[in-house]
Amino acid sequence: MSSKILSAAVIGLEAELIEVEADTSSGPLGFFSIVGLPDTAVSESRERVRSAIKNSELKFPKVKVTVNLAPADLRKQGPSYDLPIAISILKATNKIVVKQALSECLFVGELALDGQVRPVNGILSIALMAQKKKIKTLFVPVKNAGEANLVKGLDVFAINNLTELVEHLEGKKILKPATPCEFDFSNVEILFDMAHIKGQEHVKRAMEIAAAGAHNMLMSGPPGSGKTLIARTMPSILPDLTLEEALELTKIYSIAGQLPADTALVTSRPFRSPHHTASGVALVGGGTWPRPGEISLAHRGVLFLDEFAEFPRQILENLRQPLEDGVIHVSRAAGNLNFPAKFILIAASNPCPCGFFGDNEKNCTCSQLQISNYKKKISGPILDRIDLHIEVPRVKFDKLTSISDSENSQSIKKRIQQARKIQQKRFADLPFITNSEMSSEIVKKFCQLDNVSVNLMRNAVEQMHLSARAYFRILKLARTIADLAGIEKILTSHIAEALQYRPKE
Repeated sequence: MSSKILSAAVIGLEAELIEVEADTSSGPLGFFSIVGLPDTAVSESRERVRSAIKNSELKFPKVKVTVNLAPADLRKQGPSYDLPIAISILKATNKIVVKQALSECLFVGELALDGQVRPVNGILSIALMAQKKKIKTLFVPVKNAGEANLVKGLDVFAINNLTELVEHLEGKKILKPATPCEFDFSNVEILFDMAHIKGQEHVKRAMEIAAAGAHNMLMSGPPGSGKTLIARTMPSILPDLTLEEALELTKIYSIAGQLPADTALVTSRPFRSPHHTASGVALVGGGTWPRPGEISLAHRGVLFLDEFAEFPRQILENLRQPLEDGVIHVSRAAGNLNFPAKFILIAASNPCPCGFFGDNEKNCTCSQLQISNYKKKISGPILDRIDLHIEVPRVKFDKLTSISDSENSQSIKKRIQQARKIQQKRFADLPFITNSEMSSEIVKKFCQLDNVSVNLMRNAVEQMHLSARAYFRILKLARTIADLAGIEKILTSHIAEALQYRPKE
């Protein structure tokens, strides 16, 4: 006999429907094979499934068993096919009598040798695919049930072990669908608050602008001036996630295997801080089986690159396209995939190898050649994609010992959320969320200038030798400054402030 059970394969950030077919026939007793382009983890399912069935007090067939994972030309990876393979074999050999129609059921899960069901990655993508394919019922591991329940219109059954599932399918002990959880996006723990930063008011202002419009920012200054601490306060002033953003992030983290065990939904904006020794694949994604990299894990959040100039130049060059497009196209032998990468880049760097070039209190020991070579580590095209260039000077003693409180993150966040609401209304019918995402055509529509501002921009472009990209980025930045002020029209003062954030050299 033969049987067919539905399962799913995760390809990039999306899922594909997989048919798990089992067939029994005459042949070598106990022979068990899996076909359909399985990887090593899938091939090893034979031993896990055999032991799980036996240890669940069920009988593994003593005939030849062939399992096919269709479509056969799609590569299969991971242990998530264990559960559907086991059910398919038991059904094909009449070891269980199923009282439920399985044509609208989908099974996913890894089996332990004792029959327990272990969690797998990519459940949210699988649930979204099931909803699209009009599949009503999902059987998933207990620890994945909350994630699957994020998708409406599905009956999600949380499975502890193989015995429990078999008893449910046979109608002996009917399970109840898992109940959805409630989530609070505003209850985010603040680890680093703007109130902790002494002085550096101009840097805080730049951070506020960057957060309001999702603009990229580069801080340069001597060691100990507070660059890292300032960068780590960024999540505390970013607006709360929307449900759509949270689902998008959860899908990425689930597939990457980085979704916390006790969390079904990502409720806070990510802050990723890879070390400067990170590889290109770790940063942008890829691999034999392509997975999201740091720039995708930072989607709708912050990518902080400390010691920016210490990153290998060829690694930083990988950021050119995603900084411009908000997406990374990964082309590998396994396929061509797109991963979202709309992040805020916050970079911090010393001005020279010793770190004290331009410092008023400590002399720089570097030669002009060393300083020049150090600055050349960051290419012009990368610098051109950064909207705010900020000098972070040494903090004076009086500022460090001041007992007066600085403005806290919560009050700054309120202004940023108000600016984001203005942008949300502006882009209601457009595929944008923040000002930094605007295309050049949309910039012309929403960033119109008066004659005085036009003349100011003309002089700036000529004297500062600005590129076309820099011109449009200045307009986007000015639009954000105006939004923070609650002003519909971009004023000359907004253009002037935006120009101050361009690099001085």
